[in-house]
Amino acid sequence: MAEGTGLNKSVTLKSELASFLGEKELSRTEITKRLWDYIKANGLQTKTENGAPENAGKFIVADAKLLPVFKNTYSTSKSGKVTDLRSLQQGQTINMMQMASVVSANVE
Repeated sequence: MAEGTGLNKSVTLKSELASFLGEKELSRTEITKRLWDYIKANGLQTKTENGAPENAGKFIVADAKLLPVFKNTYSTSKSGKVTDLRSLQQGQTINMMQMASVVSANVE
């Protein structure tokens, strides 16, 4: 099978994400897919910031399993926007648009 390129190229997962997904290497697209599968299966979306899980909406509720993965996230985008989830607490939310930063922060 051909080696993937771009977002389909396998990357090494940092320990928290590797433990969560049960894999040491995956492509960024597969990481994102598996995170969303977990979020949807566990009803962890909500329509309001820091709202209760309601299985719909643009915010993701950090449960005990996702929290260690989310807390690895500290990044600055090319536009200068900082995503800092290091002080996130269980039950708090992140915006679904922050998922790319979460994935990037958890791969080597």
